[in-house]
Amino acid sequence: MTRRRTTAGALALGLVLAVAGVSASPAAATPSSAAPNLGPNVTVFDPSMPVSEIQATLDATHAAQVNNEMGTQRYAYLFKPGTYGTAEQPLQIKVGYYTEVTGLGATPGDVVINGKVEVYNRCLTADNCLALVNFWRTVSNLTVNINAAGQDGCRSTANFWAVSQATSLRRVQFTGGGLSLMDYCTAGPQYASGGFIADSKLPATTNGSQQQWLTRNSQVASWSNAVWNQVFSGVEGAPDDATFPDPQYTTLEKTPVSREKPYLFVDAKGKYQVRVPAAQRNTSGVSWGGPGRTIPLSDFYVAKPGDSVTKINLALALGKHLLLTPGVYDIARSIEVWRPNTVVLGLGHATLTAVNGSTPLNVADVPGIVVAGVTIDAGTKESPVLLRVGSKHGHGLSNPNNPTTLQDVYFRVGGPHIGKTNIALEVNSDDVLIDHTWVWRGDHGVEGFTEGVNGDTDRWRTNTGRYGAVINGDDVTATGLFVEHFQKYNTVWNGERGTTVLYQNELPYDPPTQADWMNGKVKGYAGYKVGSKVKIHSLYGGGVYVFNQNNPTIETENGFEVPKTPGVKLHHIMTVNLSAGVINHVVNGVGEAADMTKVGQPVYVVDYP
Repeated sequence: MTRRRTTAGALALGLVLAVAGVSASPAAATPSSAAPNLGPNVTVFDPSMPVSEIQATLDATHAAQVNNEMGTQRYAYLFKPGTYGTAEQPLQIKVGYYTEVTGLGATPGDVVINGKVEVYNRCLTADNCLALVNFWRTVSNLTVNINAAGQDGCRSTANFWAVSQATSLRRVQFTGGGLSLMDYCTAGPQYASGGFIADSKLPATTNGSQQQWLTRNSQVASWSNAVWNQVFSGVEGAPDDATFPDPQYTTLEKTPVSREKPYLFVDAKGKYQVRVPAAQRNTSGVSWGGPGRTIPLSDFYVAKPGDSVTKINLALALGKHLLLTPGVYDIARSIEVWRPNTVVLGLGHATLTAVNGSTPLNVADVPGIVVAGVTIDAGTKESPVLLRVGSKHGHGLSNPNNPTTLQDVYFRVGGPHIGKTNIALEVNSDDVLIDHTWVWRGDHGVEGFTEGVNGDTDRWRTNTGRYGAVINGDDVTATGLFVEHFQKYNTVWNGERGTTVLYQNELPYDPPTQADWMNGKVKGYAGYKVGSKVKIHSLYGGGVYVFNQNNPTIETENGFEVPKTPGVKLHHIMTVNLSAGVINHVVNGVGEAADMTKVGQPVYVVDYP
């Protein structure tokens, strides 16, 4: 009888799956040795292809994407193992918005680009070129043998990577020349504002105008030109920070908790696989060849824009992992990730947009889930949360040796359209690793973004996001936490034994009046808030910036607000005035005012308490 019922159940399930178009068995899928169907926005290059053909394809996409900051186009360019470009005909890759360039080798040395992989300043006018809005682009898992043949004298001096938030270099090595995080070949001001490198081998690196930066678990030949907040964690060759803030380096010998991002690769038999590195503790240097697991691509549900959430959730319930191909997905109900060790991997900045106030992504209280390479957008109806990890603190399962991990997960509340959410990122589970995120309430966007004649005043009322990141779980670690412009606390950390390695924040530009920017009787909300009941917390390298563009008379009392207890320790923190408004103190009434007498001059507190 039991066997008969099982058989009947299997037949019923098979019928449901057939209707939904989901395969229950990996064996029924396309053979893994075949080239997978990754949709129209993924291009796979082979080293046998002419360099001119590859160059023309990449140039056409860059021309379309170089100014397409708020567009819906998404692209991923994948390079099979081999060498691309020659000494006489180098491959010069320019990376625009929403573009991912990734090698398909098992190690970064398996894909070699003879040429460059670059991002230049964006010139808003002929004499106003900067990288402050060079967001949303990814390069990973390859070697760049720097060759500037054919470039002009200035461009030939380095490989330029002039970017700001929501950009990452992972598993990349540069040979044959230097790397510059600033594009000094255009008209000024040439500013750049933040980025992230992990698991990479770097040459002599010029930080240039980069205001804040995190380099994690890498090797670097040298680093020059600190600006405000440069943090190194587990980096061999990192500069000494003994004389902080002169220069402005923060250096941790080892990273307390780390996991490298999953990556797609082609094995020796031509089969597509996904490598998922294991989490590690107290590490330094690159992890190439380190511990982890390999999952055949046939074990993934390969989603494309237009696929229903019902279909995606059914695949996840059946034990599939999820690969999101490039594009924008309208999400009217939550994608539910509830099986331990599930991998959700986005290509080409795959974007989930909330519809009808949904929470686009819901992650259960279980260990080992990895969400990587996904952007989540608020919709026009308010969502309670855009990404929730765990339903309620203290009610789930966790494993400190196998943390649920978020990597290169980005949030937008406004920009391409008005957005509304109460909280962008809410973490209720314990033992979670946040490895590079940008949580952004838009301070600018497409024409009509302000929805009215009063500019920023209208945006304050219509483009609403109260809290950026709310961390309720214990033993949560964040390496590269960028949160900006939310209308109350940008970050609230309520969990015990939390650790942040590099925090970057800009307070909202657009409160109309001081009355709109009050926390009870206190002027404004700190950019980083540790809950009053927390006993143990650590922050290494943090900056809060003020630019009250809408009303320069507005004041914020403290950049950081934490309980006064010996176990809560802030190391190398600062505030800075970007030319409007004022932050009266760095932390808890300590530190001078970042006011109009110190525009662009950070106010530092080396250690608190």
